[in-house]
Amino acid sequence: MKYDLLAIVGPTASGKTGRAVELAQALSGEILSGDSRQVYAGMDLGTGKDLEEYGDVPYHLIDILPAGEKYNLYAYLRDYDKALRGIKARGKFPILCGGTGLYVESALTGMKLPEVPENKELRESLQGKSLEELAGILASMKTLHNVTDIDTEKRAVRAIEIQTYYQQHPEEAPLESSARRPADRFLVVGVDIDRENRRKRISERLVKRLECGMVDEVRRLIDAGVDPENLIYYGLEYKYLTLYVTGKIPYDRMVSELEIAIHQFAKRQMTWFRGMERRGVPIHWLPYDMPPDEFVGNVKALLEI
Repeated sequence: MKYDLLAIVGPTASGKTGRAVELAQALSGEILSGDSRQVYAGMDLGTGKDLEEYGDVPYHLIDILPAGEKYNLYAYLRDYDKALRGIKARGKFPILCGGTGLYVESALTGMKLPEVPENKELRESLQGKSLEELAGILASMKTLHNVTDIDTEKRAVRAIEIQTYYQQHPEEAPLESSARRPADRFLVVGVDIDRENRRKRISERLVKRLECGMVDEVRRLIDAGVDPENLIYYGLEYKYLTLYVTGKIPYDRMVSELEIAIHQFAKRQMTWFRGMERRGVPIHWLPYDMPPDEFVGNVKALLEI
């Protein structure tokens, strides 16, 4: 084939997983998750794993860590490279599917990162600072493309820690040519959904997941010993559900604020993907409601099969 790798991208609730599965079945492929939270076991409803959709299609980078652990781009790229090599060694076609733009773009473009160690002295100096103050410090160090860096105080401190390391070790910064590996020949297909239908599907999916026990999922995680602060660190569903379960906010407020946050997240995802295109990563957008056979046929044509 002309390409070594296919990526399926799009905002949350666009139906990416189903499309990736259809393509994996048609291309004798295996799926690599490009989602920063689906790596955690037990965090199923909140991360939208939809594991039942995979059927007999092999998938990777899902349920590889216990809930409560910390995961980052460095670890993802390490695990991604290992999984990708395994797929190719088996003679299967790799399909990267996900909505975490930073992870997907970094994997596609061959980004390599150093493992940034903890800086205890820096962390102590940042103790007691508000999220607004931390965001200001980080903004003075880099352009804030990824707003999840300032979703919580812990995330902001870690982001400052990483940026400080790059300033002290410029030869290891991600933009340096020495920090890149040869990229695969990849094709990126986007699942295109208009704003109105995207918002409708997000709202409907949230109701369904709450009915399926998303609150109980968070309770089980806390009962199993996961620190509520770590769940809040994961953001979105886990942030608001944990605040509700721990009695910080009432149920109606939790649902309302979570729905708004997911809509905002989907908008940020699209902003990232448009940015990918500006940064030289072409994305071929296909309608979210295209019939499966037609969708697969279009992708095969793009792959020049």
